[in-house]
Amino acid sequence: MRPELVSPQRVPVSLHDIRISFGGRLIQNEMSFTIEDGEFIAVLGPNGAGKTTLLKLLLGLIRPEAGEIRVFGRKPRRGNPEIGYAPQFRTFDANFAVRARDLVGFGLDGHRWGPGFPSRKRRRLVDEMLEEVRAAEYADAAVGELSGGERQRLSLAQVLIANPGLVLLDEPLANLDIASAQEIIALVGRLCVSRKVAVMFVTHDINPLLQHVDRVLYMANGRSAIGSPETVITRETLSSLYNHPVDVVEAMGKRFVLGVET
Repeated sequence: MRPELVSPQRVPVSLHDIRISFGGRLIQNEMSFTIEDGEFIAVLGPNGAGKTTLLKLLLGLIRPEAGEIRVFGRKPRRGNPEIGYAPQFRTFDANFAVRARDLVGFGLDGHRWGPGFPSRKRRRLVDEMLEEVRAAEYADAAVGELSGGERQRLSLAQVLIANPGLVLLDEPLANLDIASAQEIIALVGRLCVSRKVAVMFVTHDINPLLQHVDRVLYMANGRSAIGSPETVITRETLSSLYNHPVDVVEAMGKRFVLGVET
């Protein structure tokens, strides 16, 4: 039986021989990979490896020095409605009085100035999204009063409410406790499957994601490797990326990378 062919126009991400430099420093060279619908990808690597830069490339905010990028078959462009993006370090003052439901609703407004006009359809979409991320119980609470984990659920809801095919999450676990981080990871994994949305999840620690991600993209020393955690987070692969001996130790179901910054 012939396998079903996937239209290149529906492939969320395709990179071929990408080269990225900044200030005369090589960040990535000959980076090539493809991400399919519904894949959950962890993006790992030390500071300065280019993780956030990669997201900016996909968002059309910057261009590579060389190579070809396609997002759903087209060149990256600013304001692409098929991409949902949650930047790192979104902070809210304790006096930030916007309600949770209003923050989620901003995801429907695109690039219009100010909040969208209220309507029954809008409220229904917001309510459904809040239920989906299990945040309905604090829908009318002020965002400034919520915990980090609760705010992260709202951030996911805001990103997903416009129904993108690709979601980019930059350090969504920053400043979360272990329990909240595990809840967010499980939630992202569930939404990835139920919505068949591709997710690129930038993080510093693979361990919380080991049971959830499909593949790992590891960036280091101007190079990258992509594959299952079992094939990428290994002594051989990481030593090759860093061009330096790296040890990977497994203990109590976790993997620890020794000898380099992660």
